[in-house]
Amino acid sequence: MKRHELVEKNIGLMIVLIVVAISFGGLTQIVPLFFQDETTQPVEGLRPYTAVELEGRDIYIREGCVSCHSQMIRPFRSETERYGHYSVAGESVWEHPFLWGSKRTGPDLARVGERYSDDWHRAHLINPRDVVPESKMPAYPWLQENVLDGKYTARKMEVMRKLGVPYTDEDIAGAREAVRGVSEIDALIAYLQHLGTVISDRR
Repeated sequence: MKRHELVEKNIGLMIVLIVVAISFGGLTQIVPLFFQDETTQPVEGLRPYTAVELEGRDIYIREGCVSCHSQMIRPFRSETERYGHYSVAGESVWEHPFLWGSKRTGPDLARVGERYSDDWHRAHLINPRDVVPESKMPAYPWLQENVLDGKYTARKMEVMRKLGVPYTDEDIAGAREAVRGVSEIDALIAYLQHLGTVISDRR
């Protein structure tokens, strides 16, 4: 019996060989990325999130924003002309977890920082249709009522530091006080206003 016939007639062997082939292919594509500076080193000017921005990011995750908004601009003209410079790996080296996403019920937010005023974001979050009449986005009025106490902010920063984010002892020590009394809507706005601002090529 020829070798290819043996494989074709033995489904178990075929599965094993497929897994081996995919594993080797994946390794040759993925492993080199761990040793390239452009994928492992932060881009120039990148800084860790402030305590307020970090809490805003957690609110963004909690409210499911990542389910409708991606944060990854592909290197295609149709995307860069609408959103700005394509996303680069060095912007995300301190992201835990990544919030790239893939679904765009709403627009990509990778470069939304500083495109709109704080007041615009506040109105948009409280009732999106006040500023974008055709919006499908739900309203988040409770965010202006909820206030952060910062109870776990320092602990979050300590965990992030263990994952490689360069938070200082001073950052961690002042985290609770920096966050205490800040409304959730202001924390979320602070996070949104920071997105994509480290890359200067803006459209």
